[in-house]
Amino acid sequence: MAEYDLTKTIIPYCDRHLVFPLLAHLTESEIFPVEQVQTAQYELAKETNMVDYAVSLFQQLHPDQEVPAEFAEKREKAVSTHERLQQEAQAVLDVIENPEVAQSLRQDKNQNLQFLRDHYNVTLDQITALYNFGKFQYSYGNYSGAADYLYHFRVLSTDPDLTISAHWGKLACDILTGKWDVALEELNSLREAIDSRAPSMPQFSSSTPSSSAADPALAQLHSRTWLLHWSLFVYFNHPQGRTLLLETFLSPTYLNTIQTSCPWILRYLATAAVLSRKSASGALSSRVRHSIREIVKVIQMEEYQYQDPVTQFLKELYVEFDFEAAQKELGKAETIVANDFFLGEFREDFMDNARYLISEAYCRIHQRIDIGDLSERLNLSRDEGEKWIVNLIRETRMGADAKIDLEKNVIEINRPPLPIYQSVIEKTRGLAFRTQALGAAMSRTQQTLAPQEVTQPSAVEAQ
Repeated sequence: MAEYDLTKTIIPYCDRHLVFPLLAHLTESEIFPVEQVQTAQYELAKETNMVDYAVSLFQQLHPDQEVPAEFAEKREKAVSTHERLQQEAQAVLDVIENPEVAQSLRQDKNQNLQFLRDHYNVTLDQITALYNFGKFQYSYGNYSGAADYLYHFRVLSTDPDLTISAHWGKLACDILTGKWDVALEELNSLREAIDSRAPSMPQFSSSTPSSSAADPALAQLHSRTWLLHWSLFVYFNHPQGRTLLLETFLSPTYLNTIQTSCPWILRYLATAAVLSRKSASGALSSRVRHSIREIVKVIQMEEYQYQDPVTQFLKELYVEFDFEAAQKELGKAETIVANDFFLGEFREDFMDNARYLISEAYCRIHQRIDIGDLSERLNLSRDEGEKWIVNLIRETRMGADAKIDLEKNVIEINRPPLPIYQSVIEKTRGLAFRTQALGAAMSRTQQTLAPQEVTQPSAVEAQ
């Protein structure tokens, strides 16, 4: 189902090196012709310093042609550049790895710089050499080495732009080396920097928009958009990633970013909600239940911009209550999840939790349910459906309300009516928080408009 593949959509928001795993996945899944994917890999690799990798891709594409001489020249240039940058960075690294120096460093970066300048003659240019060498190591695929140098640079540097760029580079290195706990910490610190309106576009990426530099708000929107895409690598590999994704993506700022600039992220938001639905933790289940409601509302609003079988499954289930349509969309969604780079390993969990959602919704609006009919709606055989439903009733709170009549092959549900006071609590849940958030937003708007009101008369007088 190539029409639902999001690789082409996601690539513009990823660094060049983060794209290599995406293209490798396309080669394995065979969604697109292998030659086209290999061509894309070659075009991507030849602009980096991974010369040997680019040569191997060229030989795969053109087995009858000689390797261009430019690769040999590029390799020699890369080796000489590596030696030069290593010498420049090693002088600083020898100083900061000295145990006595490490004990003398403090939280204040300016104080640290003064200390290094006075006692070891270390200048700002020498500290920047750490960044340059780390960036060069990243360009030829030595991600663990690049992470170390970028970390040391970030600890010492007072340049805000290069520090943020080192943040992005360190996050990319942690992703590519599979250090998910460290990558999660880096992701959270980078998100804090972006939310504080620091200039945080990844400078090492050639596809970074430059038009946003003049507008801090637009730069912040673009930074959050990039962060949403990069975070998918972390959230779908970290053990707690799906829950953390929901908490981050459903926050007002990032939900607004999704709706404004990247509505296709709704696929991953919806999938994370489905995957997190059936949990052993009661508090988590309650929070996720309300998250699904919010996601469904967003899916309805953004349907004109983006829709796929994953989002349509939730819409048909919770908005239209069309179980036959939900069943069809779930069949398509299974293929999409299986072929998606981030979601492939969660296919079985996704289907298991999706069937749970269908069963829960179906049982909520029916008092007498035919087991065979429900099994068909779950895309299961009659025997598999019976086992599934028995386990569902045993594991969930439905057991107190549901009884299975094996002779008639039906489930009878006797659900007591919800007390009025409980209905009021459900309707007003979170009202105080939403009111407080609205008041804070209005206060910020007034503070933003106040300086404009003050400066406007002077502009009129000048005319």
